[in-house]
Amino acid sequence: MDSTRSEIIEFLRRQADAMRAKDLDRLMTFYAPDVVYFDVVPPLRYVGADALRGRFTRWFAGFRGPIDLAIRDLTVAISGDLAVAHWLSRAGGTLQDGHEAGTWVRGSNCSRRTPGGWSVTHEHISVPADLRSATAAVDLTP
Repeated sequence: MDSTRSEIIEFLRRQADAMRAKDLDRLMTFYAPDVVYFDVVPPLRYVGADALRGRFTRWFAGFRGPIDLAIRDLTVAISGDLAVAHWLSRAGGTLQDGHEAGTWVRGSNCSRRTPGGWSVTHEHISVPADLRSATAAVDLTP
């Protein structure tokens, strides 16, 4: 079990490295063709690798350079060929308009071991919301 946990941690580290580098082709290798992705921006879900590729293309285009991505409090649970992980992360950097941005979000995913290695089948990125004001709580820090 420890070796599988180490595999998943390394898998997620390499996924984050691809995000930091805005390497879209490398990043997409971590996702299953039928991935379901819930993000902090509309629509309610992205279904399939093509939809997710489009989402990441738009996200990457919003930054001038690399994305500063910090991950903390990573927790991994494994059962057979399935792994579930959750974490807190902060993505930031210089936006195209020159402003510095960065927000802490919550992340979770489910990955499945395939003959070709691990593959993310579902990922969920979210921010807490203040339901009274109907606004996202983007100023929280761990």
